[in-house]
Amino acid sequence: MAKPAAEPELPGGFVTPIAFGTILQPLNSSMIAVALVGIRAYFDAGTSVTWLVSALYLATAVAAPAMGRIADVLGPRRTSLAGIVLVGAASAVAPFAPNMATLVVCRIMIGIGTAAQYPCGVAMIRRAADRLRSRPTNALAALAICSQVTAALGPTLGGLLVGGFGWAGVFWINVPLALLSAVVIMRWGPADPATRNRSRGRLKALMRVDPVGMLLFAIAVTALMFWLLSLAATPAWWWLAIGIPAVALTAWWGMRARDPFLDMRLLARRGLSFTYGRTIVTYTAFYCIFYGLPQWLEETRGLGPVGAGLVVLPIAAVGAVSTLLAARLQRTHGSRATLIVGTAALCLGGLLLVLPGVDSPIPLLLVISALLGLPNGFNNIGNQGAMYAVAPAARMGAASGLYRTSQYVGANLAAALLALVMGAHVVDAGLHRMGLAIAIIAAALLAASVVGLLRRRPA
Repeated sequence: MAKPAAEPELPGGFVTPIAFGTILQPLNSSMIAVALVGIRAYFDAGTSVTWLVSALYLATAVAAPAMGRIADVLGPRRTSLAGIVLVGAASAVAPFAPNMATLVVCRIMIGIGTAAQYPCGVAMIRRAADRLRSRPTNALAALAICSQVTAALGPTLGGLLVGGFGWAGVFWINVPLALLSAVVIMRWGPADPATRNRSRGRLKALMRVDPVGMLLFAIAVTALMFWLLSLAATPAWWWLAIGIPAVALTAWWGMRARDPFLDMRLLARRGLSFTYGRTIVTYTAFYCIFYGLPQWLEETRGLGPVGAGLVVLPIAAVGAVSTLLAARLQRTHGSRATLIVGTAALCLGGLLLVLPGVDSPIPLLLVISALLGLPNGFNNIGNQGAMYAVAPAARMGAASGLYRTSQYVGANLAAALLALVMGAHVVDAGLHRMGLAIAIIAAALLAASVVGLLRRRPA
């Protein structure tokens, strides 16, 4: 009996406009790292400058599932365009901010706008793949490259922009990028399903977004994220007094509401909830590398922001290649095998961070940086593919938004972990402790993936 023909991949011309907009969030999350010193001096801001980092993550963690839910009911293309417009407008205002508070508000608006792009992209891919009976593997790989790999490229680009245009350069770059993204998605992006009465149909659809559930979720996530941020200094346990009841109310509402924003039946799917938990842990390790290594390169190794950005550049380059290899592996062996390779590489990368010292030559640092890029593609493709496989098509926007939120919870856990193992000043011993922590995290993830593969094999 002849084997059925394999489903084709989505056309590249279809995927490119979807993936292009997703570069905005990772770039904005990472470029700011090399602009903080200049912003602190310009506004005489002191430690309040760190809110430029925290505000974006908080806004994105809350807005990603919200924008994904809006995309599910209003259409991902419309929602993506609205987010792009918000990014461009806030970025054009930011360089003229009169004070730090205004600049933080601009970062929040940028966070909300960029939060729409990934869940909208996944939702568009799912709709197209179902309609064309195509495989989404290459399309999801494109999203992975544009998100995680672009984040690794951010410090390098940010260093060049700050060197040429000052701190405002990391905001100015968003204006042409947002304009280009809007043109690309309007010209080539897949259209949303038409509604008979556009104004009445969209208003009716907005009523299905569940504003009560969205508000409860926003309160819960904000309180928990503030608590996580406080772990880096003096833990503010009282945030849990707000966060835990808000989580309980969000779950209660999600079970009672007719069409809830956070569908608890979705989280009851063991594969999906397990994927979110694994993503949180994976990104804790990733962001430790992402923030910890450049700090060590600047403070202890003596490289400036441009030099540190160039040394970590191989993380992005190798990450792009590993994403393509991971897509091929997932296509033939599935997400579990892809995650085993990624976590094994992450464990090795953590152990390699025990080697560098203050006198380490640049070539050695470049080799270690390149090897640290290897697990990025495999872990991102594996977790992303696992989420895509178990999330229902009608809720793909909300499910992928929660996947994004999981990443930012990991980012805040990483900030707390870095404060614990590195302290106020990043010396060699702190870098080595960070490497060991990453290796332990990766070993636990590897064990969980291997056990899951062995349990699945008899079935």
